[in-house]
Amino acid sequence: MKPTSVLYLLLLLFISNNNYAQTTANDPEIKKMVAEVKAENLEANVRKLASFGTRHTLSDTKSNTRGIGAAQRWVKSEFDKYALESGGRLTSIIDYFTIKADGRRITTDSQLGNVMATLQGTDPADDRILIISGHLDSRNTDVMDTKSDAPGANDDASGVSAMMELARVMSKREFPFTLIFVAVVGEEQGLYGAKHLADVAKDAKWNVVAMINNDMIGNSLSSGTNLRDNMQVRVFSETIPYAETEAETKMRKATNRDNDSPSRQLARYIKTATNQYVEQLDINLVYRNDRFLRGGDHTPFSQNGFTAIRFCEMNENYDHQHQDVRKENNIQYGDLPEFMDFDYVKKVTRSNIASFSNLAWSPKAPTNVGIEVKDLTNFSTLIWTAPEGKNVYGYQILVRETASSHWEKAIFVKETKAEIPYSKDNYFFAVQSVDELGHSSLPIFPIPIR
Repeated sequence: MKPTSVLYLLLLLFISNNNYAQTTANDPEIKKMVAEVKAENLEANVRKLASFGTRHTLSDTKSNTRGIGAAQRWVKSEFDKYALESGGRLTSIIDYFTIKADGRRITTDSQLGNVMATLQGTDPADDRILIISGHLDSRNTDVMDTKSDAPGANDDASGVSAMMELARVMSKREFPFTLIFVAVVGEEQGLYGAKHLADVAKDAKWNVVAMINNDMIGNSLSSGTNLRDNMQVRVFSETIPYAETEAETKMRKATNRDNDSPSRQLARYIKTATNQYVEQLDINLVYRNDRFLRGGDHTPFSQNGFTAIRFCEMNENYDHQHQDVRKENNIQYGDLPEFMDFDYVKKVTRSNIASFSNLAWSPKAPTNVGIEVKDLTNFSTLIWTAPEGKNVYGYQILVRETASSHWEKAIFVKETKAEIPYSKDNYFFAVQSVDELGHSSLPIFPIPIR
């Protein structure tokens, strides 16, 4: 579908001395997809979602113009439009499930429903799955107010709109494995929709290689401090995996990989892809699962052992978050579309599509990645096993100093063993598979081998 990039093959010969952000040639198809993301599409989606008045999880499900039910059916109808250009590979459902009353934010047993579109992969032997989400529900100051207007433009029509735009653009292409686009519900009531999907994935033993949650990606002006920033977006990633086993804990402590969880590797991957394909946007790597004492829809996936991160705007505006729509002292409160920056939403969505498509076209990650420790030397020898499936053109050994937050170098090799002139005492390493167009797998941190 895409011709081999001769430029990429030439660049690979010289990358050992280059910065990591410069090591991979741009795939023209990804550049084209990035350009297809339009601010006007994102704004139209947000305004339509806000027009349902409230999308509270426990709001009206029968009306065709107001409430969570109308919003669910509209999102599914949009998925069905995208399916017409997918060659039959994109299918959509509203995945209904029942939540028992919890004595807190679910007052009675309730039927909830995630709106989900699945883009089937073209390789039946590749069982990998990527999931991207935003939450459909909205809220007011009183989280139990199911009647009043709660437009939820930024929180989180922005994330749902980004997810829908990805589904629209990506469903026109073919990818070897399955992509799932989902508008979850119940986030404001306790992450119920995400937990349901995460439990389904765990029980069915889905091979979820990455889950990306977009939650509030449309505001660029902070309340109180009046900081304006539409050139950075935060990506939150967990430090120590929730589901870490005793053996993994022992290995983490032995290798000091406290800053190298799979979610951290995904966050760095997103930063690299964004630097490569998206103008005037940088990823701010926030080294915590979410904001202080708060959580999001990626959290249940992390708790179930999956690699998951959250996109969130750089500066939050609390005049337009969890606020009743009203005017006080000439200040307009409420989560309304007019307070959003749709060029900013566009850039964050483009970051999503660059990262998601690069990973969706990548070969599988190398296995049995290790670093030899039998000798004391100022060189480091890494060894790994080639992955099954899609052909691998080569591998990148990623290098960074221990105090650095992001990878600083990438050394390209063709074989599955390499000795490099960097001491394991002073540097961290990881290895990723690369195909001929530069699509790279998630990096794998090495374990000691003797």
